[in-house]
Amino acid sequence: MDLTAAKTSELTGITRKSVNVIFQKIRIRLLAECERHAPFQTGVVELDESYFGRRRIPGKRGRGASGKTIVFGIYKRGDKVYTEIVPNCQRRTLQAIIRGKIGLDAVIHTDGWVGYDGLVDLGFKKHFRVNHHVNEFANKTGHINGIESFWSFAKRRMLKFNGLRNDKFLLHLKECEFRFNHRNHDLYKTLLSMLRTHPL
Repeated sequence: MDLTAAKTSELTGITRKSVNVIFQKIRIRLLAECERHAPFQTGVVELDESYFGRRRIPGKRGRGASGKTIVFGIYKRGDKVYTEIVPNCQRRTLQAIIRGKIGLDAVIHTDGWVGYDGLVDLGFKKHFRVNHHVNEFANKTGHINGIESFWSFAKRRMLKFNGLRNDKFLLHLKECEFRFNHRNHDLYKTLLSMLRTHPL
């Protein structure tokens, strides 16, 4: 139900401190579960990066904005999303992840960011782009609406925490990933099955 620790404590009679400990253990398990299902060897995938953090920061906006956590995402259309925190959006950084997670036969969709230049030269069969800087957001099947839908979902969910500590951000990010990837499932039954196989 995605209740806060305070509300869960109120409903269960368990102390908030104990609830937080249990939630932390569950999120660590969700992180491990997400990593187990990470590779995308085939299919149509969308790639994008997003910036998480305070809304108003003086200085540059968008790529290169200071004080933000940068997250790179891969979304396989009709399937799952994978996220990873990255230090920057340079070509070398992004392509290292792409080569490790995506098969050469996959059809790749991105925006026009230079970090995605050269994917065909690396051996990927097909790479399509939409150029957001000229207000192009979709071109027939060429779009990254799926991964952008995930960014919207993750940011809306994290807003309710009124800021997350850096050491907790990854766990909440992976919880968002898990929830998104199981959006069409009974999450309660999914969690029970997972925890029977991998207890806390």
